[in-house]
Amino acid sequence: MDALVLSLLMLSSFSAIYADSGMIGVNYGRIADNLPAPDKVVELLKSQGINRVKLYDTETTVLTALANSGIKVVVSLPNEDLASAAADQKYTDDWVQQNIKKYIPATDIEAIAVGNEVFVDPRNTTKYLVPAMTNVQSSLVKFNLDKSIKISSPIALSALASSYPPSSGSFKPELIEPVIKPMLDLLRKTSSHLMVNAYPFFAYAANADKISLDYALFKDNAGNVDSGNGLKYNSLLDAQIDAVFAAMSAVGFNDVKLVVTETGWPSAGDENEIGAGSANAAAYNGGLVKRVLTGNGTPLKPKEPLNVYLFALFNENQKTGPTSERNYGLFYPNENKVYDVSLSSGKSTPVEDNKEKVPPVVKPSSHVGQTWCVANGKTTKEKLQEGLDYACGEGGADCRPIQPGATCYDPESLEAHASYAFNSYYQKNARGVGTCDFKGAAYVVSQPPKYGKCEFPTGH
Repeated sequence: MDALVLSLLMLSSFSAIYADSGMIGVNYGRIADNLPAPDKVVELLKSQGINRVKLYDTETTVLTALANSGIKVVVSLPNEDLASAAADQKYTDDWVQQNIKKYIPATDIEAIAVGNEVFVDPRNTTKYLVPAMTNVQSSLVKFNLDKSIKISSPIALSALASSYPPSSGSFKPELIEPVIKPMLDLLRKTSSHLMVNAYPFFAYAANADKISLDYALFKDNAGNVDSGNGLKYNSLLDAQIDAVFAAMSAVGFNDVKLVVTETGWPSAGDENEIGAGSANAAAYNGGLVKRVLTGNGTPLKPKEPLNVYLFALFNENQKTGPTSERNYGLFYPNENKVYDVSLSSGKSTPVEDNKEKVPPVVKPSSHVGQTWCVANGKTTKEKLQEGLDYACGEGGADCRPIQPGATCYDPESLEAHASYAFNSYYQKNARGVGTCDFKGAAYVVSQPPKYGKCEFPTGH
């Protein structure tokens, strides 16, 4: 039994919603056409001592397979259902009856994720989030399930206007009154946790010249001192989490707890995805498990242990985007491990690469000369904002230079900021075909863009 399995088994005895000494779960995504049947997946989870799993829907075969397994489950109401859930209490009553009540208590559902990274959802569903959460909560109360099942909604770090240093953490101003405050108020009233998806890999890959790989991978490093509060950080994930805590505190919700609903590191990536690889993935996830087992919290909240869901259980071959998107799994679809982790020695050992590594969908194109990606000033503000949110969020663009006070904040215009973000994404993805489009909101140019004194990068 390897150390990762042993450590997960050590965590399996906890029964609270989120255990006092930290807990680890795993995301079971299914965007693939080659995964084992759900009952086989449950056997795999149990054999590895994994006793918490997060789903992205309420698929009946999966929830049925998890019945009487001893595995605690987080289910999700997808983004495409938010408008209906927000508009009609009867919709959420029916949804809870059909997707929750029907399976319990045999299937141990402990929380509902209402939507996922809604603020960067291209469907523009942000306005439906809090009404949908409120209706789901009312339905849980109606069926007397509100004491055993909590609600929340996973947010991406792109919800922050500032995250560095961590003490300066703040939410985007346009989100605070309409959605952040009412959502946190609901979480406080229901004793629920804020769900956060945090990926040090994205920050490292976009800023490898500024961020130490050891700092990103929980390895020994000199650490970084927060200039705002003097606290020292030895891991990028801790810094990201504390930026969210600082943002919550800034809007008056210092008492709401947090759970990291997604974090992980890809075992493979495109040539330009700096840091992707099985050795680094093993180091990250191994370091994370060891980090959770210490029971310690972050520098800002030292008495609140980390609660984390690893992303993900399997490599998923039908996910779109760069190669990394298809290679976050702890396991290949044949149930072999992608890598082993030894926590006692701190050494990471990738399993020998095999043909199951999921290949790229599109190989980056090569351009002669230099090209840049800029915003199309003739498109709508909504399209520009949508593209900007994606690029700075799950797209992993380096958007720090366009934050207030940074080198490319001026001129303070949506077109200028979107151009910088689009170009960062474009260069980060090796100027690949289709990476400068953003639904028609961007196009490629062969002359250096000029917005104030800002210099646009030409490669990574």
